[in-house]
Amino acid sequence: MPYRDNDPISDGPLGNAPFGYSPESLQREALYAELADAGVELGTYDRLIVDWIAHWDYPTVATIASLIRRAGRTPN
Repeated sequence: MPYRDNDPISDGPLGNAPFGYSPESLQREALYAELADAGVELGTYDRLIVDWIAHWDYPTVATIASLIRRAGRTPN
């Protein structure tokens, strides 16, 4: 199941740690998707770090992805 089919990433501020589990492959896909949507150009070392972060626990990865999503939004 691709990341976008079941998007668990919050669009708004988090009051608590995200709950759930996502396999490393989907966590990696989510991070890359959010970075691409935010228009972030990645270098080789950037990709190495994103791949490393994808190994982290779900609440941390989901929070980082949510921060990227919110930072990439166009202000109203």
